[in-house]
Amino acid sequence: MPDTIDNREPRERGSTMRAFLGGSPGGVAVRLIVMSLLVGFLMSIFGISPRDIVASAERLFRDIFENGFEVFDNLFGYVLAGAIIVIPIWLVARILASGRR
Repeated sequence: MPDTIDNREPRERGSTMRAFLGGSPGGVAVRLIVMSLLVGFLMSIFGISPRDIVASAERLFRDIFENGFEVFDNLFGYVLAGAIIVIPIWLVARILASGRR
């Protein structure tokens, strides 16, 4: 009966966790702490605060929302301007293709 017990399941879970993290949880934690310390030090040297980063991201999304949708206001104009070029080229290509057959 001991042959039917599967002892591999806990190891597979551990290896899955290691694969997801990229190493052992302790080693990953140490690397993350060291990298966070270095990035925090560099941010301090350049005068960047986390508040500045959040404010910049907020401003980016606000600008996209306010100005980015202006593209849709002119959508018909863009389609018309593109059609002036695309449709004659397509028509000539179709005429030439039908002449070769």
